Amino acid sequence: MQRIRLRYTKRGRLRFTSHRDFQRAFERALRRAEVPMAYSAGFTPHPKVSYANAAPTGTGSEAEYLEIALTEPRDPERLRALLDESMPAGLDIVEAVEARTSGLADRLTASVWELRLDGVGPEDARRAVDVFNAAGTVEVQRRTKNGVRTFDARSAVVGLESAETHSSPADRPTGRPCAILRLVVRHVTPAVRPDDVLSGLRAVADLAPPVPAAVTRLAQGLLDEETGTVTDPLAPDREAAATEPQPADATAAATVPA
Repeated sequence: MQRIRLRYTKRGRLRFTSHRDFQRAFERALRRAEVPMAYSAGFTPHPKVSYANAAPTGTGSEAEYLEIALTEPRDPERLRALLDESMPAGLDIVEAVEARTSGLADRLTASVWELRLDGVGPEDARRAVDVFNAAGTVEVQRRTKNGVRTFDARSAVVGLESAETHSSPADRPTGRPCAILRLVVRHVTPAVRPDDVLSGLRAVADLAPPVPAAVTRLAQGLLDEETGTVTDPLAPDREAAATEPQPADATAAATVPA
């Protein structure tokens, strides 16, 4: 059985698709591309697809990951291209590697998010970020299926800063101010999401964007505690492939007498 790991995106209007919507679209793409999928056992077999830490509905992402199991070997790049052609525009399959290491989900310990705050001036955003970072705890509330839950949104935040905004007219079509925040957050339980951090900014610094923030996950992977950066979770598989010895079949054939 061959295992392939894929990175995919949620862009544009497709950021509003739910995780279940993506699952349905992806399983249709597997059938269209005639991928030789391995299936689970039991009364209702399902294709062996493992999804890891999907982004919330309504957020964009450049770094979503999943793993599939095949009954026949396939070239990862060729498989990626076939699947990408079968997916809706915006749900793009952008990278594929053969799984040569274990524990992909264990390497997804943090995310990098970009929060676009239309109608908020950069100075106001920087002031709010400074107040949030200086706080020891920032309690926020979130409604769950078991009722309203209160938790600390500050402890999971590794880094929060105000980034430089772009000057292109397309980035600010109305001419209103626009602030960009860059957030690095650990994956903890309960999960601290970008909207929780926005709730915290409103609670401690009275920062309330006039329109909902546009949120995009830029990366997710293993957190480097020393630098506060998030590393590529597929890098170990690429490195293992690069150091794997080449098959000796061709060399042996060349040395056999005619």
